[in-house]
Amino acid sequence: MNNNAAKRTARLFNGVSSRLAETDPEWVDITANFSQYETVSETKLTEKEQMLCILSVLLGCQGMGEFKNMVHAALNAGIDPVAIKEVIYQATAYLGISRTHDFLISANDVMEEHGIALPLPPQSTTDGDSRFDKGLQKQVELFGEGMAKRQTDGPALRRNVNRWLASNCFGDYYTRGGLNDQEREMVTFCFILAQGGCENQLRGHTAGNFGVGNGPEKLYSVVEQCVPYIGYPRSLNAMAVIDEIARRSEADK
Repeated sequence: MNNNAAKRTARLFNGVSSRLAETDPEWVDITANFSQYETVSETKLTEKEQMLCILSVLLGCQGMGEFKNMVHAALNAGIDPVAIKEVIYQATAYLGISRTHDFLISANDVMEEHGIALPLPPQSTTDGDSRFDKGLQKQVELFGEGMAKRQTDGPALRRNVNRWLASNCFGDYYTRGGLNDQEREMVTFCFILAQGGCENQLRGHTAGNFGVGNGPEKLYSVVEQCVPYIGYPRSLNAMAVIDEIARRSEADK
């Protein structure tokens, strides 16, 4: 294993139990060199951004084993447990309860191993009376005035879902503390790209990322950071979407 990869692996994965170094040393060397040296040495992301992206794509592709390892790594890197939890909470809107429930339990187990007291400080900023209005306000801030028109001008059969997008997806999650708008849009981009087959939604959140300051270069760095964990096909599809939305943005200027 590359010396730099070995040092980073020792620092981040302290506390992780695995026999793979004994049973599959070549696989460990290849994957560690790529994920803990090659892609990291090329990245323009901060270590916090790297960890948030990796945790998000592991949720998106349902990589439970590596997710648990990366929660250890994120905590060892000094990432705030609140930020880690917020990634999982945010994922619920894009992956559903069924695909986040077990990941939340796994993260809790790791946090308790690290001596972190649960529950963490609450991050909600809305209640039953304000969640729709504040959620719609956040939608408009991030995606423009057209989001408000969906409530009045959208197809009748979509009124329930459009209302829930404002009150639940944005009112319950996007308004929470622990992550800023740039981080929430970045991790949402990761949830969607890792699932595959959600290119329409990926286009919308690529534009959303551009709107909060995560431009094409930043998103390319995000995808590159995710390649070791989700593979090349979905990564290349995401890059094609970034290119498409960037061309469209330039044409609209």
